[in-house]
Amino acid sequence: MTIETASTIKKRIDSIDIMRGIVMLIMLLDHVRERFFYQQQVTDPMNLDATSTELFFTRFAAHFCAPAFVFLTGLSAWLYRHPAFGEQRCARTFLIKRGLFLIALECTVITFQWMGNYQMIWLQVIWAIGISMLALAMVINLPRAWLIAIGLTIVFGHNLLTPINFSPDEWGYTLWAILHDRGTILTTDVIGIRASYPVLPWIGLIILGYCLGPIYSAHFAADKRHQWLLALGVGCLAILAVLRGFNLYGETLDWQQGDTLVMTVKSILNFTKYPPSLAFLLSTIGITLLCLRVMENIHPRIGNVLSTIGSAPMFFYIVHLYLLLVMYKFAVNVIGPNQGELFGFDHIGYIWTMAAVLAVLLYFPTKRFSQYKHQSNKPWLKYL
Repeated sequence: MTIETASTIKKRIDSIDIMRGIVMLIMLLDHVRERFFYQQQVTDPMNLDATSTELFFTRFAAHFCAPAFVFLTGLSAWLYRHPAFGEQRCARTFLIKRGLFLIALECTVITFQWMGNYQMIWLQVIWAIGISMLALAMVINLPRAWLIAIGLTIVFGHNLLTPINFSPDEWGYTLWAILHDRGTILTTDVIGIRASYPVLPWIGLIILGYCLGPIYSAHFAADKRHQWLLALGVGCLAILAVLRGFNLYGETLDWQQGDTLVMTVKSILNFTKYPPSLAFLLSTIGITLLCLRVMENIHPRIGNVLSTIGSAPMFFYIVHLYLLLVMYKFAVNVIGPNQGELFGFDHIGYIWTMAAVLAVLLYFPTKRFSQYKHQSNKPWLKYL
């Protein structure tokens, strides 16, 4: 292996932030949809008869957000532990602190951003990332071969657990709702808690992301990394093509031939997200790996914009959710509901337009915060 030049190291690291930036923009689109197109809800998997093609692919694009971010969190944990220059650092302590911070953030700041109250605490993607970081911290010192085996076993094997379920009055319900099934785990007159993101598959994914870290080492040749990313990405999609194509394993809902080619494609791509099926993870991570390969050679201007957003993802996440909450409350109270008790747009095209406008507006404060974060030595900033 050859030692990378400073320019190559920058491209290597920037490609991860660029990928995060793409994920954040797709996430923005999905959250605009959830605020202003909620009158047309989508099920999981989606009901193809009740979901327009435009809405289907808008929602499908959002499938890439959580897997990419969890996977990159694992990859970033390896990079944190093995800096390009200097001695190896203790990642376990950082993962535990960051994981607990994210869980607390989900239960306080982010819960209010979604609902405007604390009647129900929704344990969603930030919670899942936090729990996954805690799990990675617990196993991080195991041999890499063991970690790969654990990660692959969880990711490829968790679909076998689908038949297992518990009713709310049974012992084990709460733990299983957190690990594999969605469910309300606490109900009182004052507050409720609902686990919306089953964490077991995400734990497997963050471990595999960590295991990929060595190919991002400064001592790993760039061309070799590109070959690995290409091979792994194509490999994921090839496995998906076989398992999904013949309805063998990895998805709870078999695909069916539709009346049109588009309906058939939609049926094939109609993956389960809660918990994320093997097909869901193979498709999203396969494409993420290929994108990581491409992002190292992206046009610098485009790359700079995307990496800026990706370098301050938590700031972008919090600000955009509060902005959407304020905008929606304003629309309901000033313009008035126009979709029953909700306010919403009549066409998905308006959702894409609003997301594009908000992306431009949010870029500038995100850039300022990113610059401030990198220039400051304040410890708390690293959590954002």
